[in-house]
Amino acid sequence: MTERLQAREVLPEDADALLVGRIHDPVAGGASLVLVDGDRLIDITDLGPTASVLFSRADLAGMLREARNETDRAGWDLADALDFDPLAPADDALRLLAPIDLQVVKAAGVTFVESMLERVIEERAGGDSSRAKSIREQLVETIGGAISSIVPGSPEAEGVKAVLQAEGLWSQYLEVGIGPDPEIFTKAPVLSAVGTGQAIGVHAASSWNNPEPEVVLVVRADGIAVGATLGNDVNLRDFEGRSALLLTEAKDNNASCAIGPFVRVFDDTFDMDAVRSLDVRLKVEGPDGFVLDGFSSMRNISRDPESLIRHAWGDHHQYPDGFVLFTGTLFAPTRDRRAPGAGFTHELGDRVSISNPRLGALVNTVAQSQTAPRWSTGIWDFFANLRERELL
Repeated sequence: MTERLQAREVLPEDADALLVGRIHDPVAGGASLVLVDGDRLIDITDLGPTASVLFSRADLAGMLREARNETDRAGWDLADALDFDPLAPADDALRLLAPIDLQVVKAAGVTFVESMLERVIEERAGGDSSRAKSIREQLVETIGGAISSIVPGSPEAEGVKAVLQAEGLWSQYLEVGIGPDPEIFTKAPVLSAVGTGQAIGVHAASSWNNPEPEVVLVVRADGIAVGATLGNDVNLRDFEGRSALLLTEAKDNNASCAIGPFVRVFDDTFDMDAVRSLDVRLKVEGPDGFVLDGFSSMRNISRDPESLIRHAWGDHHQYPDGFVLFTGTLFAPTRDRRAPGAGFTHELGDRVSISNPRLGALVNTVAQSQTAPRWSTGIWDFFANLRERELL
C-alpha cells in the first residue's frame, strides 16, 4: 500500500490560479470536469462537456471565474479524489484523472542541450547503460561547449554541423537538436494519459529507463495555447538507444504518459511569458531509500515554446479537438543507482514527483506497464457515458 497524497502536495502556491482538471465520478460512471476552489473541486462538466471543448471556449478565464463564484455547483473534496491506491486495478472509486481528454498528445524531443547529449549517448552506447559514463565524458569534452549556445537552424548551427560531420561525430539527435526542424512525435493515444496519484508504467523488458519532467502546453484547434500543466514523458533509454526506430516502443506503453495535476489556464496572472521562465523540480524517492532531486529550467530551452507549436500545428497538420504538447526535458538523470557506472534507472515502487510552485505537483508511483491498471475507457465508452448523462 502506497502513501496517500495530500491536497497540499499537489496544489500550486497561488490560491487564485484558474485550475481545470478531470475526475472519475463514480455516481456518473465516467469523467467530470472540475475547477479547483481552495481544497474543493467544483463540477463544471456543463461548461464542456469535454476538456477539449471547454478549452476552446471564448473568454475561458472569465467563464471559469464566474463558475467559481456560483454557490450552487456540486463538488468534491480534493483529498477524497486523491485517496485511492495507484497500484490497484482501476475501479469505480472517485479519483483524479489526467486533465485532458480528446486532445492529441504530442511531444517535442531534444529541446535542451543536456538531454540532446544524453540521446547521443544512448545511440552510441547501443542501449547499454554500462557504456554511458565513458561516452558521456568524451562527448561533453568534445562537443558540449560547441553547441551550448547555438541557435537551432542558424548559419552558426550549420557551421558546427559541418565540423562535427567531418570529425565523424554527427548524430540524428544533433540534427533535431540544432537543425532547422525539431523532433515532434505523438506520445500517447487519446484518453490514455494518467493523472496525479495514478501509477506510471515502465515496460518489464527495460533495464535502463527514466522519468522526463516537462512543461506541457494545452493548445486549441486554432493553434493558440490556452494553458499549461506538467508531464512525465516516461522513457525507455535502452529501447531507443538500440534504434531510434524503436521510439514508439520506448515512449508509448500502458501508463507511460502522465499529465497533471491540473491545467493552469492563461489569464492576466499567468501566460506564455510565465511559462518561459518556469523551473521544474524532479524528485524520485525509491523503496530502497534512494533519493534523486534535481531542477531544470525553461529558460534553458533551445527553441521557444511558440516555435514548437508552429512546428506541430499549421497548414501541414491540424487538430480539430486541440492538442497538448510536451515541450521537452533538460533533466536526464545520470546518477548511479544499481551499480557504479550504470547510471539511473527506475525501480518498482519509485515515487516520482514533478513540480513547480505555479503549476502544482504531478506525483506518480512506478509500476510495470504490464501490471499497472489497464487502460479500459476508450473513445466509444467515453461518448456513450456522456450520452447516458444527457450531456451530448
